[in-house]
Amino acid sequence: MDTEGEGGLRSRCRAIPKMPVLPDLSDTMDDGPSTKHPQNGENYLKTNGKIEVEHVISKKLQLKRRAEFLKSDLMRQFDTHVNDFMDSLIEESATLEPAPVSAVFSPPLSDKERNKLRHFRPPHGQGKQFVSRRSLLDELFEVNHIRTIYHMFIALLILFILSTLVVDFLDEGRLVLDFDLLVYAFGQFPLVVSTWICMFLSVLVVPYTLFYFWSQSQTGSSSYSRLCSVLFGSMYLLYQALGLGLLPAYVVVINNLPPASRFIIILEQVRLIMKAHSFVRENVPKVLAWNKDKGSPNRQVLQVSNYLYFLFAPTLIYRDNYPRNPMIRWGYVATKFLQVLGSLFYAYYVFVRLCIPQFRSISLQSFDLRAMVLCVFNSILPGVLVLFLGFFAFLHCWLNAFAEMLCFADRMFYKDWWNSTSFANYYRTWNVVVHDWLYYYVYRDFLWISQKRFRAGAMLFVFTVSAVVHEYILAVCFGFFYPVLFCLFMCFGMMFNFILHDQRKGPIWNIIMWTSLFLGQGVIICLYSQEWYAQIYCPLKEPSFFEILKPRSWSCERGTIAD
Repeated sequence: MDTEGEGGLRSRCRAIPKMPVLPDLSDTMDDGPSTKHPQNGENYLKTNGKIEVEHVISKKLQLKRRAEFLKSDLMRQFDTHVNDFMDSLIEESATLEPAPVSAVFSPPLSDKERNKLRHFRPPHGQGKQFVSRRSLLDELFEVNHIRTIYHMFIALLILFILSTLVVDFLDEGRLVLDFDLLVYAFGQFPLVVSTWICMFLSVLVVPYTLFYFWSQSQTGSSSYSRLCSVLFGSMYLLYQALGLGLLPAYVVVINNLPPASRFIIILEQVRLIMKAHSFVRENVPKVLAWNKDKGSPNRQVLQVSNYLYFLFAPTLIYRDNYPRNPMIRWGYVATKFLQVLGSLFYAYYVFVRLCIPQFRSISLQSFDLRAMVLCVFNSILPGVLVLFLGFFAFLHCWLNAFAEMLCFADRMFYKDWWNSTSFANYYRTWNVVVHDWLYYYVYRDFLWISQKRFRAGAMLFVFTVSAVVHEYILAVCFGFFYPVLFCLFMCFGMMFNFILHDQRKGPIWNIIMWTSLFLGQGVIICLYSQEWYAQIYCPLKEPSFFEILKPRSWSCERGTIAD
């Protein structure tokens, strides 16, 4: 037994690497007499005749933990400094004019100068600056830890598919692979394609033609120029209101298109209206500036190819030229479109497994507070999944696929909105494409008209425009008016924008932001789903204007359905 114990002790001692002599370790080992006794070619550390292997191991673990802490702290500081340096470098290259050689090799910026540059905004007339940069998720997916989260969502999709197949097999005795919900949602697709082609061709021809003839008329007398401005401006506004505003919505309603087909037409309608406005808004000041300086050699004829490229480019801010990549990665394009398709099927299984069974039964119950609270909290999970899928499928995959096909180099379609500690920052970083349009053409133009006297009014106007457009999209696409999103925008959105402002820092505010976002998604999914089934179960026999505006889910009950 002694031999076996001594042999086991020797094996444990051999596993201990040689430790460097450290001050705290040597001090603790010098408390008592310490001697080294060689035996079979091994050295044993003894104190008072007892081997202190466990003491050495514990000291080694302490040193290892201390080293890991110092390493993490050092890497965090290094990452902060690198990010600050890269942000300042990108903004300096984007906002400053090309410098001569002597300025390029000037001394590095101080911390104060770099901080000013980081918060620098271009002058009012300069507008957004486009630079070559990758999307944030493309960079994050290069990190194994972040890519694992992506793999977890794929695993969850596989579980949704398996659960659906197993339930169908148990109920039907066979595998049911039909996608009736997708077939219904994207119904009448040829009509959708033909409507989109008509919208696109009209936006390509009408705004450019009106602008071209208006620019040619500005070379005459001032009275003639003003008359042409009123004439062509009225024609342009009439086209925006009727040609792009009313006709697509009329086609959607009169043909009773299903929801997904409606979303395609209405979202494209809003996108094309915003692009046409940006084209006119960016080029009218150029023409006026050229006419003031008639001898200027910088007068250029706007190319229709630039306008055509802008209509497909993943941005709502018009520029004659954008930063381009030298080549197209078709494998990257195929991957992004496959991810869009996968997100579509993901959303299908979320609705099939989490939403439809729940709301079919809830819609048959009377409207009370207990059912509403349970509905909201049960809708948080599908609401959050739909939020993530919408962000990933459109803002990342879809826009990056078109950017790659067009060699569009500025891929900042969103920022790190998930790290937001305030709703003000969330609104700025969630959808950078739409935020830029609202900032430059609504907020700054409002300040320009009001001579910068009503900043709070400008912010309120931006919220109102955004809320009205969102509610218009949902009302036309769902086929009923239920201003849940409008109220969330104008009430809670405005309130949180001032309460959870940019001065709020720290993890607790990020937790509050996520909690509010989750609850909001639960409310949206719950109320709109209830109203959708109430519109089906309780149709109006003689609808009046007040009955159309009144939510059907407030009065649709089991007895009404039976009647």
